[in-house]
Amino acid sequence: MTNVLSRYGVWLGFALVLLLAPWVFTSNLSQTMLSQMGIAIIACLSYNLLLGQGGMLSFGHAVYSGMGSYFAIHALNAIGQGTLHLPVVVLPLVGGLAGMGFAILLGYVTTKKSGTTFSMITLGMAELVFAMSLMFSEFFGGEAGVSANRVVGEAFMGITFGPQRQVYYLIAFYTFVSVALLYALTQTPLGRILNAVRDNPERVEFVGYNTQQVRYRAFIIAGFFAGIAGGLGAINFEIVTAEVVGPARSGAYLLFTFLGGATFFFGPILGGILMVLAFVLLSEITKAWLLYLGLVFLFMVVYAPGGLAGLIMMNIRVAKAGALSRLLPSYAGLVVAMALMLAGAGALVEMIYHLQLNAANGPDLPFAGWVLNTQNPLTWGVSCALLLLGLGVFEAVRRSFAIRWSDIQTEIVAAQQAKEAA
Repeated sequence: MTNVLSRYGVWLGFALVLLLAPWVFTSNLSQTMLSQMGIAIIACLSYNLLLGQGGMLSFGHAVYSGMGSYFAIHALNAIGQGTLHLPVVVLPLVGGLAGMGFAILLGYVTTKKSGTTFSMITLGMAELVFAMSLMFSEFFGGEAGVSANRVVGEAFMGITFGPQRQVYYLIAFYTFVSVALLYALTQTPLGRILNAVRDNPERVEFVGYNTQQVRYRAFIIAGFFAGIAGGLGAINFEIVTAEVVGPARSGAYLLFTFLGGATFFFGPILGGILMVLAFVLLSEITKAWLLYLGLVFLFMVVYAPGGLAGLIMMNIRVAKAGALSRLLPSYAGLVVAMALMLAGAGALVEMIYHLQLNAANGPDLPFAGWVLNTQNPLTWGVSCALLLLGLGVFEAVRRSFAIRWSDIQTEIVAAQQAKEAA
């Protein structure tokens, strides 16, 4: 009974966050970012149906969200011209059907193989569609893309989708429904057998299931929800360009789904939020934001392959055992080490970028409240020293942390075994 109530509490809390967010963040920019987060959450969750749930590493998921965007934007133009009679609220479903259609077409070939072969086929499909987007300008709009006006048709109860808040609530509704449906899918026989195909496809074949059909059905469902995300993107931005089917978009889905945590359902939700923060905020702060993203990705692969969700769940397990306080000194040391490394590495990166791109503006560079002189050897020396000091502190703290963590995990396992024996 307690588990049921806590589960309903989580969903109720999620719904309240979606409802109240635009009243807390009232600026047009923040509401636009919230809208993009909802779109990114759906896209990352749909991608995680392949990666996390099915073990299928795809390099071309943007094809299905992108084609959903194109079909939705053309449908929006048709509504404006009076040749298509549909309310704007159902346009994301048009995108979903388009994404599902292309998933049916391309997925039949793609899912015949698994593992590395599957990944290479998805990459080839992605490059094919991206090349076509630059060749067939009648549909894809060439480099300028296809634009539209979302304020079309008769207003329903004063809803015109002109104000950003109205668009946000449309996206929030589809986000909540999509998250709920994708979670429900993980509890179905298809979701369970998809996990089995990920973990041990040979045994699944042995008990009588066709693993190719399981992958194919999951691929179609993922394409549908990716198309919904694409359709919402078309409404939100009112323009669709070839970038939406490009390899960079597919790479972003992979990167942020992994950073969020592909092994847990809520991981891609965190990844979608991080994706928007990186693309909108981090890109405005520094020109080296892609380099920082790459470094963070490498760090997570080495030290936290479970992503942010994995870190959260592991620490919740330790907290339930009452041992989290024993790790707090190590966490404080890791924070200090990370701050030192960030200060040193950030200063070095920003100075190098300044010399390459903004040398004409003079040698001085503002950085975190300080002014760095790129022509002063002392500045370079201090930056290198901070980086090396941070690395040294991090390694020392990490080793002691690993010992404490191992001891705590051993105690937790022993306590569980004693409880089961009793």
